[in-house]
Formats: sequence, C-alpha cells, structure tokens
Amino acid sequence: MTMDDASMVGLMGRVTGTIGPGLVGEVIVRVRGGAEHFLAYPASGTDRIERGTVVMVVEYLPPRTVYVQAAYDS
Repeated sequence: MTMDDASMVGLMGRVTGTIGPGLVGEVIVRVRGGAEHFLAYPASGTDRIERGTVVMVVEYLPPRTVYVQAAYDS
C-alpha cells in the first residue's frame, strides 16, 4: 500500500449514483486538492446507499474504485 492508497481511507464523500448489491455506484470525494469521482461498492456487500448520502471510504482499490459505508446512521 502506498501513501496515496492509505490517504484515501477515512475520507468522506457523497453518493452521486446509487450503491448496492449488483450495482456499480459512484461517489465524489474531495482529494488531492479537488473533487474526484470514483466507482463505489458497499463495504458490507449487502447495503443499498442512495444518492446524496454522505459516506466514508473504508477501502481503496487504485486507480478509481472505493468501498464505502454510510458515515451517519439514519
């Protein structure tokens, strides 16, 4: 794991395309002085996370894939 990989974990983002089982979702994350889009999957594998939800990156697979979980209980 490089320093860039480690720095992605723990970052917050917002869902821009619904994430869930059988879906490839999308999140936007503030990183490297800007905001970037990443393909996203649920960390649990079974959660459905709707557009607009604030999420936290729990795993990063370079170059553009993240596993996320909802940052706040709803």
